[in-house]
Amino acid sequence: MYFQLTAEDNNSRARAGKISTDHGDFETPVFMPVGTAGSVKAITQQDLLESVKARIILGNTYHLYLRPGLEVIRNAGGLHKFMGWNNPILTDSGGYQVYSLAQRRKLSNEGVWFQSHIDGSRHFFSPENVIDIQRIIGADIIMAFDECTPYPCDYDYARKSMELTHKWLARCCKHFDSTNSIYGHKQTLYPIVQGSIYKDLREKSAHTVSEYNSEGIAIGGLSVGEPHDIMYEMTDVVCSILPKDKPRYLMGVGTPENLLECISLGVDMFDCVMPTRNARNGMLFTKNGIINILNEKWKFDYSTIDPDGVSYVDKFYSKAYLRHLFISKEILGPMIATVHNLTFYISLINEARNKIHNGNFANWKKIMNSKLSNRL
Repeated sequence: MYFQLTAEDNNSRARAGKISTDHGDFETPVFMPVGTAGSVKAITQQDLLESVKARIILGNTYHLYLRPGLEVIRNAGGLHKFMGWNNPILTDSGGYQVYSLAQRRKLSNEGVWFQSHIDGSRHFFSPENVIDIQRIIGADIIMAFDECTPYPCDYDYARKSMELTHKWLARCCKHFDSTNSIYGHKQTLYPIVQGSIYKDLREKSAHTVSEYNSEGIAIGGLSVGEPHDIMYEMTDVVCSILPKDKPRYLMGVGTPENLLECISLGVDMFDCVMPTRNARNGMLFTKNGIINILNEKWKFDYSTIDPDGVSYVDKFYSKAYLRHLFISKEILGPMIATVHNLTFYISLINEARNKIHNGNFANWKKIMNSKLSNRL
């Protein structure tokens, strides 16, 4: 993987760049739709590429490991071929999912025993076999195994968790360096910064992971329930330390406002289920605010979904029709809303990148964030 900085904002740490992988290039800042189990819910890969114009998507190690399983993916020639997506893919390590299974896991220095949420079967993740799993999945960018701390958690727990993540990182890197890609394309490993909401722990973790010769770095353990101002504070602390010549990936973030604020702090890569999950529940994001399409007020509104939108669905369908689909529980409703929300997220990120290149990102961000959370 190769990262090149192409522009920097004069009034913030926002920056634009380009990442090159064996499955293609993409520009940063970038938003990655979440394809948990080899599928971004309610949208085809063709629509992702041609309509939404996504250039990289995310897969989930935990879910793909359980279903369809590694044998199916390996026999298909890797996730790219299995799902028909010949563009870059990033996989997380499964650490967040194991964190979410707090009542179904047993944590030790060696790794984590956990029970499947599907059938209760027991499985073990270690730093080494998580690398092996991601080798089989075949993503272009893979994550080191980490423990994601909950919010809130006390300082001592956060410190021990961070130290465990650092020990696991050393093992991940050693195993990654001793193994090869299975399918002939190069893979790159990102370490993950942890430390919860404690500044000194975040600083220590950022310095520790910066010592590794990685081609990019992820920031984990945020957007887990903490207030947004704390998330911004921790992101600011970490980005002020991380190497300037490596892309920074903030995991699991977030709302449109979150994205713009964190871009201004120096983040390059994002993923979040929010645009797709909220779409399936009838919530649409627009430049002027948020639409709950289930509301009665849209029943006789025959105007297009979003006159300012750039997606084909924004011009083709009315709010009244989309509301009818949701009220009638027609599958087409969530599909249309998903195309809209993902297109909005990616077009917002693209516009932010253009503003960075043009030198007026900071003023534009201030104007946009005053409107994005309005309830229409």
